[in-house]
Amino acid sequence: MKKTVINAVLLASLLVPCVGHAKTVEDFQTWGNVTATGSLGVISPDLQKMKYWLEGQGRFGNDTSQFSQGMLRAGLGYAVAEKVSVWLGYAFVPTDEPFAKKAFDEHRIWQQVLWSDKFAGVTLTSRSRFEQRFMQTGSDVGWRFRQLFKASVPVAYDFSLVASDEYFANINKTNYGADDGFDQNRAFAGVGYNFNQNIKTEVGYMNQYIRKASAPDRQDHILSVNLFLNY
Repeated sequence: MKKTVINAVLLASLLVPCVGHAKTVEDFQTWGNVTATGSLGVISPDLQKMKYWLEGQGRFGNDTSQFSQGMLRAGLGYAVAEKVSVWLGYAFVPTDEPFAKKAFDEHRIWQQVLWSDKFAGVTLTSRSRFEQRFMQTGSDVGWRFRQLFKASVPVAYDFSLVASDEYFANINKTNYGADDGFDQNRAFAGVGYNFNQNIKTEVGYMNQYIRKASAPDRQDHILSVNLFLNY
């Protein structure tokens, strides 16, 4: 079961459309992420089904030589079932080289459905997210859909093997340069460690492939360092 799940996720990461320009720009980057989630039941028992999401990211590109993109994401969720929750939130995303020739700020409204469960010790997660993207570089609102599948397999002590794949698709064309259809894919493989039942880290390699409408496609090789706080 564990081997089948990991193989399925890794196979999905290979199904990236080979479209776009013949030349692909490559870069080594380092991404750091801290995400805190939990129940508002700590405030009041009446809010037990209400959830919060607080996230901060720093992404360093051009061979990890400069700050290239940041993210502050916040949201509120509601547990519609034991394993399923729905969310609504906002994200602020300042972006610079190599993701953009000129620095700009992006604002996002996002909605998602999150499902997670365990099967034979393997934790499986599905996250379906819609985003409405507002850019300084254009007046259109970009609609994007993202689908993440993730598997975490315990191996020994408090360690686990983690694999995930996230597929991005633009729903519409925009005047800031986004084309409709496939946007990007992120495939991750790494090692997780549980410090305790509330704190976990995941460190590994992420491959990000981005299709560009009017420029060479991008392929980024990323050292991904993540800290998850769950209360």
